[in-house]
Amino acid sequence: MDFGSADSWGAAIYFWIIPIVLGDAIFPPVPSEMVVITGGALSADGRANVFLVTALSALASWIGDMLVFQLFRRRLSHFLDRWRYGRRVHQGIHDALAKLGRSSTYGGIIGLRFIPGGRLATSAAAGIANVSVRGFSLCAGLGAVLWACWLVGLGYVTGSATKLPFWASSLIGVALGLVVGAVVGIIVTRRRGNRSPVEEPGPLG
Repeated sequence: MDFGSADSWGAAIYFWIIPIVLGDAIFPPVPSEMVVITGGALSADGRANVFLVTALSALASWIGDMLVFQLFRRRLSHFLDRWRYGRRVHQGIHDALAKLGRSSTYGGIIGLRFIPGGRLATSAAAGIANVSVRGFSLCAGLGAVLWACWLVGLGYVTGSATKLPFWASSLIGVALGLVVGAVVGIIVTRRRGNRSPVEEPGPLG
């Protein structure tokens, strides 16, 4: 694959979206935002279908959120503690919860996914708090659609406005997304305080 070729990316972007967005549900450093924004930039360049990119992104986001939600709802999260990587992920979830506060409300499930770490933290908190499966599923679905539309739209608008190569438009879109996410994160963190509202039995290991 030629990483600088729009044609190569246009043919492969659909196969990258699902595994990367799913992976981001458990491990936030996975660059799902970059891939989805790139899909939007490729769509602006006529190399991908904007509706298919959006649909795949939303579907993968919803599935990933449901997996994390069920993992914590069934108290299976302590299986993470068997491995060093798992313990780091588990601790990272509690760190995110400490910053974001209880995110089990429906508004939090929908909205906090737009800030770094918010998607994982809200899904985990909702599972721990035993939010109804139907309620979480509906809110996660709506949030996934809004999240996908925002990121794909960001890439599409950036690509259309700048007329730069798709990779340059993607980087600009990612930078804008990070700025918006950081601003929202600062606002939410200041409002919620820094004490974790969720306690799970037993140490993390």
